[in-house]
Amino acid sequence: MSKKGFYPEWYHQEAPERSWRSIFKWGGATEFKAPSRKMYALMKDIFEMSDDDFKQQQELGTEPVEFDLPPKMAKEHVEAFRDMLGSENISQDNYDRLSVAYGKTMVDLMRLRKHIVENLPDIVLYPRNREDIIHIVKYVCEHKIPLYVYGGGSSVTRGVEPICGGVSLDMRRNFNRVISFSENNQTITVQAGMSGPNLEKTLNNAVESLGASRAYTCGHFPQSFEYSSVGGWAVTRGAGQNSTYYGKIEDIVISQEYITPTGIIKSDEFPANATGPSIDQIMMGSEGTFGVLTHVTLRVFKYMPENRKRFSFIFKDWKSGVAAIKEVMQGEFGFPSIFRLSDPEETQVGFSLYGVSGTPLDSLMTAMGYKDGERCLLLGFTDGEKSFSKNVYKNIKKVCRKHGAMFTTGYICTRWEHSRFRDPYLREDMGDYGLMLDTLECSVNWDNFMDVYENVRKVCKARKHTICMTHMSHLYPQGTNLYFIFEAKMNDLQEYLDYQGSIMDAIQKYGAAMSHHHGIGKMTAPWLEAQIGERQMELYRALKQHFDPDNLMNPGGTLGLDLPPEQRRDMR
Repeated sequence: MSKKGFYPEWYHQEAPERSWRSIFKWGGATEFKAPSRKMYALMKDIFEMSDDDFKQQQELGTEPVEFDLPPKMAKEHVEAFRDMLGSENISQDNYDRLSVAYGKTMVDLMRLRKHIVENLPDIVLYPRNREDIIHIVKYVCEHKIPLYVYGGGSSVTRGVEPICGGVSLDMRRNFNRVISFSENNQTITVQAGMSGPNLEKTLNNAVESLGASRAYTCGHFPQSFEYSSVGGWAVTRGAGQNSTYYGKIEDIVISQEYITPTGIIKSDEFPANATGPSIDQIMMGSEGTFGVLTHVTLRVFKYMPENRKRFSFIFKDWKSGVAAIKEVMQGEFGFPSIFRLSDPEETQVGFSLYGVSGTPLDSLMTAMGYKDGERCLLLGFTDGEKSFSKNVYKNIKKVCRKHGAMFTTGYICTRWEHSRFRDPYLREDMGDYGLMLDTLECSVNWDNFMDVYENVRKVCKARKHTICMTHMSHLYPQGTNLYFIFEAKMNDLQEYLDYQGSIMDAIQKYGAAMSHHHGIGKMTAPWLEAQIGERQMELYRALKQHFDPDNLMNPGGTLGLDLPPEQRRDMR
């Protein structure tokens, strides 16, 4: 035992090849993130656990993937796909089938830990180009075979799950190239399987990789950035952490191409037009239910990290922090890039994660009246042209000080930035000891913001010994995104599903949009129609009937399009 006391021996080893853990583990095979000692102490206190509870790991998933669910696809179809793509680009191997069956929501992780295999494709295909996808879509339509698409695998809505079997297209292996780049237009066109890091590396090194005159950025950095794809961003209407400045993906996408059962849809590449309803906006958010996204053209931005101004502030309470945020967003002096306000509970946990708890800075804040359990952390940074970035930074400081905030420099932001894509790694270490960590998010306006915040948290905290961290991010003059991160000692799948459902009931009941950027998938689908209304749902179904009359594209409840009436929920 160390001088600092007991600390768990986390499983920080590369998962055995072809094991269950190698599928449910987040991110890099040799990358890990354990709770800090202070976070560990906090979890024990809140969850009413002892060191003894952390001396024996459970359901590690290190066993080889084994199950007896053979593919049901007729051999003639398998041979047709083999002729189409070559033997090296098809697989009916159990491990390969399972690896594209689930995403990364807690429901998926729990099932994999418990070796629960519910829905599998009959075959995994690895398309090489758009011509492959054209042939695949034509074939599955002729033979009435369901088709699913697996991009980066970071879905937290059961969006990729092949409920009806059939074919799953894995875009990661081959379908990830740059198609074209126009520095004149400041656009890049890529295949839908292009990963976030590969796209950003290409743009940051555009002088060498694209023959450009300078470096560029996409500006889209979701927390899943390292393990998500451009296609996934588009079909779910995703948002990056810098969206307050760069916009959500629907603001960045300028053109798309989809292969649908009824033909190819390709939008133009004009920056704007008035030629009827936008086909781009119709297709974005369709989550693979209208067809397969092949190519995406994105706006790109000048990469100027040297102009970035980092900041953090501590407010005495949530109310004053929210007031400052709203004033900044309605100030019309420009928007910051990262802009994130944590409530008291997230601030407390965040200080443990970022190494602030117990430091002289922590003591100073307390001495000046910024009390633990009440204070709220705002962090962020500005981007853009040097004078613009500096001006936004100056005005943010002015507004925050007006609302009683203490400036704490850019140190905390730098600590957060260092780990901004690493927090999901915590879930494996926590899950090894029967702990659950998951998220739900929603969109609100300023009128209903506080009502949603207070009442959804009340439901989250109704379960005793539960952490519920909340922050607002993705800011607008008219409102924001509310993001709930909940942690508990919970290892029972049905208990989790019931708890998750109660939170989504509350999100709907108090008037928020069911998702701001995660999408709907099959998980949130039961709540969708009650939120958007029967008439709008009829329009979605009409589009589905037009593009995919045989319901072959991502069937099984995605967007609620083929959801039985008895499964639809209405908590309004």
